[in-house]
Amino acid sequence: MSKKVVIVGGVAAGPKAACHLKRVQPGWDVTVVDQDSMISYGGCGIPYYVGGDVSDEAELRSTSFHMVRDEPFFADAKGVEVLTRTKALAIDRQNKKLQVKNLDSGEEQELPYDKLMLATGAFPFVLPIPGAELDGVFTIANLHKAIEIKKRIAAGKVGKVVVIGGGAIGIEMAESFADLWGLETSLVEFMPQLLPKLVDADFATMLQGHLEEMKVAVYTDEGATEIVGDSDGKVVAVKTPQRTLEADLVVMAAGVRPRSDLAKEAGLLVEPWGGITVNNRLQTSDPDIYAAGDCIAAKNLVTGKQTFAPMGSLANREGRVAADNMAGLAASFEGVVGSFIMKAFDRCIAATGITYEAAVAEGFDADYSLTAPADRAHFFPNTAAVIFQMVFDKRTRRVLGLQGFGMMNDSISARINAAAVMISKGATIEDFMMAEMAYAPPFSAAIDSLNAAAFVADNICAGRMRPVSMQRFYAWMDDFSTEPDWVALDIRHPKEAAVFVEKFGADKWVAVPYAEMRQCFAEVPDDKTLIILCDAGTRSFEVQVFLDHIGKTNSLVLGGGFNVIRRLGADWLPQS
Repeated sequence: MSKKVVIVGGVAAGPKAACHLKRVQPGWDVTVVDQDSMISYGGCGIPYYVGGDVSDEAELRSTSFHMVRDEPFFADAKGVEVLTRTKALAIDRQNKKLQVKNLDSGEEQELPYDKLMLATGAFPFVLPIPGAELDGVFTIANLHKAIEIKKRIAAGKVGKVVVIGGGAIGIEMAESFADLWGLETSLVEFMPQLLPKLVDADFATMLQGHLEEMKVAVYTDEGATEIVGDSDGKVVAVKTPQRTLEADLVVMAAGVRPRSDLAKEAGLLVEPWGGITVNNRLQTSDPDIYAAGDCIAAKNLVTGKQTFAPMGSLANREGRVAADNMAGLAASFEGVVGSFIMKAFDRCIAATGITYEAAVAEGFDADYSLTAPADRAHFFPNTAAVIFQMVFDKRTRRVLGLQGFGMMNDSISARINAAAVMISKGATIEDFMMAEMAYAPPFSAAIDSLNAAAFVADNICAGRMRPVSMQRFYAWMDDFSTEPDWVALDIRHPKEAAVFVEKFGADKWVAVPYAEMRQCFAEVPDDKTLIILCDAGTRSFEVQVFLDHIGKTNSLVLGGGFNVIRRLGADWLPQS
């Protein structure tokens, strides 16, 4: 028996659900409604279109076999009717009808449905500050805005850009402006760090350092208070409490919010922060109405709480699950672990699960391992250090999150993706220690980075390794009086350590090479707390074990060592 399905929203979850429905129920009548003229495009690709990696906007709307996903494509190839420039006005749940309006003709009509799906997405948050409406101020709301931004830059109308918002989209847009176009680019973030709530502070600092190396000016802990215009209503500057930044173009990337007004006005349950409430079948509080994509509240599989996860990849998976359930096939969407990855010039940063800061706030008995292994076998050409932080619960040994920073290659994504699957299943440190990872020297070390991070976590939980945080070490380096009984024990090559001994003096920086420690341990002070330093932390841990064995238990290991320090940067580092 044929049924009518109406889907509101034609970007990611909506088209996915529509096409999947026609595959499992080819006789059903499926209609997609969207108020835009452009549908089914890769929104996450917008920064790469602006930056030139994607040359034409049509590529974002095309299939892998180079057909543009427009109304004729969906009608002819998929058997799905698409009504563009058509806005959904209201849901009549009792009579199962959707009231819509054509935005060009003004004509209104009612679309009957047996099943209705809301894939209304999210809308960009516009800061409530003066000047937000000026010509030259953009949000990344849709493909039309991106086309206009690129048009202005290509016409030579833009020399200076200010991006407001240091989340993933803001950073990607800043890269696009500075990299391809060579524009003078500033990035302003209200929070104390970039990527707030996505990564911990050390990882944000490493990312910020690389952006600044690539000539993007970054201002954190500094919110935009006003956008200034000229007498013609065109943007000329952005003001913060600390400075005025000249601008020919401003991108407001201050996050997005679920677009859930249609659901709320229909009396459907909506979370206080705006996400549409759904069960694991993606049904709303009305069993004949489903929802998927950026408009819904998803369960965080680490914390168990409802969360906002606006990602195109998730939207597509959710669209398929909703379609299956509407078609009478059992399918379940259990939730998310909050995985993300992004490039910034020639670096990559990624995370899955929750941060250490969030784990503490959630009440976990949290700790973390910080490691800095090579991204492939150390003897393989062009190897580079990568940084990983594994967050775990010391009581249950459950792994709660993983963060990574390194070169723009596959070394980060492979580990984050594996960790995402394992964390979603409640994996423990032991599971990560024994996880089988594919190995060949061009791709990884024989001891995989994921295993190594878990080995360190195991040592910390067992009390075999006593770490010190980078924040605490940096505070000491800035002011030795904060920890007057500390001394650095540098076990690297004598030439590397000598620079620091000369700069800080032998009373604060002791150099004993790793290979000579067992013969020269008498040179190690007994009356000081030793902060053991090497490049990655592995040798430091071995030295700590040896010193404990001979009764010198006054040591702490700086996990990640100088591989992390070099990426964090500091005034006290020698100039290269």
